[in-house]
Amino acid sequence: MTGRVEQVAEGIGRVAQSAIYRAGSFGRRPAVPTDGDRLEAAAEKAMSRRGFAYVAGSAGGEATARANREAFARWRVVPRMLVDTSERDLSVELLGRRHASPLLVSPVGVLSAAHRDADLAVARGARTHDVTPVLSTQASVPMEEVAAALGHTGFWYQLYWSRDDDLAASLVRRAEACGAEALVVTLDTAYLGWRPRDLDLGHLPFARGEGIAQYTSDPVFRRLVEERVAAAALSDPEPQPRPTPTAVRTLLSMSRNHPGPTRENVSSPVPRAAVETFLDVFSRPSLTWEDLPRLRELTSLPVVLKGVLHPDDATRAADEGVDAVWVSNHGGRQVDRSVGALDALPGVVDALRSAGSDLPVLFDSGVRSGADAFVALALGATAVGIGRPHVYGLALAGQQGVEEVLRNVLAELDLTLALTGCRTPAEVTRERLAPPPGS
Repeated sequence: MTGRVEQVAEGIGRVAQSAIYRAGSFGRRPAVPTDGDRLEAAAEKAMSRRGFAYVAGSAGGEATARANREAFARWRVVPRMLVDTSERDLSVELLGRRHASPLLVSPVGVLSAAHRDADLAVARGARTHDVTPVLSTQASVPMEEVAAALGHTGFWYQLYWSRDDDLAASLVRRAEACGAEALVVTLDTAYLGWRPRDLDLGHLPFARGEGIAQYTSDPVFRRLVEERVAAAALSDPEPQPRPTPTAVRTLLSMSRNHPGPTRENVSSPVPRAAVETFLDVFSRPSLTWEDLPRLRELTSLPVVLKGVLHPDDATRAADEGVDAVWVSNHGGRQVDRSVGALDALPGVVDALRSAGSDLPVLFDSGVRSGADAFVALALGATAVGIGRPHVYGLALAGQQGVEEVLRNVLAELDLTLALTGCRTPAEVTRERLAPPPGS
């Protein structure tokens, strides 16, 4: 009898493992830790105190951030044996396109707090693994520059609906013009949450001109700034207190982050007026369901509502004709003691399916690994967003760090599928999980 050597397709799990171990044999270790907790700890050492507080911090006593992680810890995976998993396909159908995997890069603002290449490095890192990035309204780089760097590969745009409707419309038009494939409207940030880490440092990056590049590059926003500067020139000047060293540093930050030469910006009223204008128009607390038809008038892009936690909001969204809902509590950054996002996920999925809706349900908040992504998929998510971990990778090694974080999550997800008897995300169902104790 002649022995047969089976040919096994090389999924990203085995490829990533092999690359790491081979490099290790020559004394080279990964640029970023493969464990989520160690990744965060390493990023804290690499980032400024203010930068890390902004990225890692959550609302209040951070109970919601803990609830997100505790929700994952309650679920257990139940592997099935003697299933041929030699060939696997991680791709999923989502919003009219086949995506290479069920991962998304969640929108995170002020990426310049982690690395000077900011949104460009994240977008390029995502492109390496064919993961769709969701560009933030609070970006450090205008969307047109990021789209150009992506070479017209897929991306989505996340919108904070401004208090100025013309500005919101302009942002949507720009996103559509530069190739966005979907519009993600974040619903849970009508106001900034109470974030003690930032408050104790007296630090709001936007007040220093950071993370407002989508605005300063927008023609409607620039018109609002010009109107503010003109109005100030006609009014009686207010007496200015003697500048402190901190005030000077803030002025320099505004000047560096504003378009144009820093030297000219320092003596111009425009950078400061831009910050003040942004703080005035950032969000619209009066936004309601009745405003959604206006969004449909503005764009033909698929519309995703992000921040959905209650089943009734999910079914209302389906009734309103949106294209997907995104279960998220903003990584715990907005409401302290909110329900954990993973705890909310099954109820949202069940409510939609009971109503006869096949609306895609996206998910983020608390995801730190491929095993976490597996659990979210099993509980009904169509795709899973990676938030803070990719920012930590960015802080540690720029684009390479982002690439490695996404590679690691994809690799673990791929291996978890294989080791539990699954060949595609469609096979990752609730039957693959043991219910939490006491449920």
